[in-house]
Amino acid sequence: MNKKMNAILGDVEVNRDLILLLTIGGLYALGIFLSNTFVNIYLWKQSGEYLAIALYNLSIYIMQPLTFILAGRWAKRMDRVIVLRLGVIFLSLFFLTVLIVGEQAATYKILLGSVLGIGYGFYWLAFNVLTFEITEPETRDFFNGFLGLLQSFGGMVGPILAGFIISRMTENTGYTIIFSISLSLFILAVISSFFLKRRSAKGNFSFRRIIHERKRDHNWKRILTAHIFQGLREGTFLFVISIWVFITTQSEFALGTFNLVYSGCAFLFYYLVTRFVKPRMRKTSIFVGGLTLYLSLFLILIQLSYPTLLIYAALIGIAYPIIYVPYLSLTYDVIGKAWHAAEMRIEYIVVRELYLNLGRVISISIFLLGVSLFSPETIIPYILMIVGIGHFVIYFFIKDVRFTVNTEEESVFVKNKLADNDNR
Repeated sequence: MNKKMNAILGDVEVNRDLILLLTIGGLYALGIFLSNTFVNIYLWKQSGEYLAIALYNLSIYIMQPLTFILAGRWAKRMDRVIVLRLGVIFLSLFFLTVLIVGEQAATYKILLGSVLGIGYGFYWLAFNVLTFEITEPETRDFFNGFLGLLQSFGGMVGPILAGFIISRMTENTGYTIIFSISLSLFILAVISSFFLKRRSAKGNFSFRRIIHERKRDHNWKRILTAHIFQGLREGTFLFVISIWVFITTQSEFALGTFNLVYSGCAFLFYYLVTRFVKPRMRKTSIFVGGLTLYLSLFLILIQLSYPTLLIYAALIGIAYPIIYVPYLSLTYDVIGKAWHAAEMRIEYIVVRELYLNLGRVISISIFLLGVSLFSPETIIPYILMIVGIGHFVIYFFIKDVRFTVNTEEESVFVKNKLADNDNR
């Protein structure tokens, strides 16, 4: 059995907490992919305005980093698993609120976005910190890759199932059903969290010190700048493309098919990247993935049709794993080698999230300004060309990330540095 597992996963030693964290991540991914894409469409059908969708998403990206700061402070004073649980509870509250307000959801777009942002903040702070604690340098690529596999599986099953249900139901009955299923999945994630080993932290929460650390640690400064550009693309692309698919097809099932194509390609490439992209190939992989992601945009800008959207879905499904698996691993390695990494890991995660969401807020602010001053149909392609370059620009900051010790010494250094904490 072990030989079979090694053939599939590679020679990686996994523990119980790692499996549990992957389970929670998988339930989260399925719940979010089942519904979140369709929340934007749900609001679009009620309002018909890009401004309404942009404000909903902007409220998410403002509340998420603010919650990250609070969650980071709490994670230094209580069990981090409780913070993770809080995140899943707020995500559950979001879907419960959507179910309650129903066809008035567009009226409460800022409230809904704020609740979702709070849920994301608590969830991702705890999830990222637990990832940092539970994984080691030698299991990090495996974890990020396998999590990507689970997310891609959720992305394949969730949207196509949701699109099928919505398209077969009258009125908004289908939306009610999928939001209810997502609520159930998050409840399962909360239950799963009770089996994680308790992990408390000690010390003061001093994230301002870690912000200033970028002046001394050039690797940290490069990673933070890269995260701003990551957020620059994500902020607008996370909702505009799904709206375009729906406008082009007027079909939720077509949007589900778009996500199926994207996630199917991502599922395959997360596996391939996890197995075959070694640490020495990380920077090249990020360059190739970022360039592919940007060039694929011009396919739909030149000819916006459902067939070209499906080709675009396949291309980004290939590109994202090629970027994200090495990029996330490199980020965690930079944090692992940074000043006081063991006791300050929560602060490093919080600061990283602040920079990522800064990029997202800048992105949506550019979008809001553009659609306020010009016709959306005219200006949006230009906005996408500007913010869409974000992931390609990542490479030009991470290419100069250097570690001054050799690979064998790095592993020992990181293990010793992180083992400094009693709760590992």
